[in-house]
Amino acid sequence: MTRVLLFALSVLSVALAGCFSQQPAPAVDRSLTAQAKPQPSGPGYYTVKRGDTLYRIAMEHGQDYRDIAAWNNLSDPAAINEGQILRVLPPVAATADSNGAVVASPIGGGGGVEARSLDAPAAAASAGGLKQEPRVGKEPYSDEAYARLNRPADTSPRPAEQPRVETKPEPATPPAPATGPDSVPWIWPTAGNVIAPFSEASNKGLDFAGKAGDPVIAAGEGKVVYAGSGLRGYGELVIIKHNATFLSAYAHNRKILVKEGQQVARGQKIAEMGNTDADRVKLHFEIRKQGKPVDPAQYLPKR
Repeated sequence: MTRVLLFALSVLSVALAGCFSQQPAPAVDRSLTAQAKPQPSGPGYYTVKRGDTLYRIAMEHGQDYRDIAAWNNLSDPAAINEGQILRVLPPVAATADSNGAVVASPIGGGGGVEARSLDAPAAAASAGGLKQEPRVGKEPYSDEAYARLNRPADTSPRPAEQPRVETKPEPATPPAPATGPDSVPWIWPTAGNVIAPFSEASNKGLDFAGKAGDPVIAAGEGKVVYAGSGLRGYGELVIIKHNATFLSAYAHNRKILVKEGQQVARGQKIAEMGNTDADRVKLHFEIRKQGKPVDPAQYLPKR
């Protein structure tokens, strides 16, 4: 009896060991299956760096800071963080044709396919000069026919007919370059003399001498996209956006006479010269083409 009991217990222990020795089902880490949303990058986007302000980012990309705020759903222009990716060019909508379908263009090829009856006789001689045997039974035999069929063929090459090409007479003098749709008829922003020229390394525009209160005028018509002192190093600053390509900046003013969003005319007084955030009374004037500083002396008329 004791042996039977011991045997039963041993069988039960083996069975239980087999149950507990089974490997548990592998756990699935569902977090790995979720793909991170890709961050936008490339042309049209900018990564915020330490010390950036939305006003400076807008000026360096030739945009209105309010537009950049709208494109990025920013309720507060000051609420940007280092490493944040901002859209700095307007979104472009996808376009399609009127039918919403892709139109395939025909592929140009060589000559057309020859259309003739299968019973039509072949050419007397091919392009390679192969001779054709006379068709038997089509013409009764005679000395004249025999001499005609055995006459040497004229194998001299015939000049190929060249397609007629119409040529237009070249103009005597090259045409003058066309004026672009975004060109601006610039004028000088002040009557003062230039005291510092443009330099890509140290001076992004021209510096003009003057007295405190001297008029600063708009160098071209446009819309005021910034008026304030939020850009370090510029003092009281006015920025005018003239079109999709050009904007101009007027820095170190004593007093600003225009407001953001205001449309101004070329030659309109927009500020008074001063020395805010500068070591002397002067006007710092910039022209930016698609956000990049360019030499204003290349655009202003000759004095």
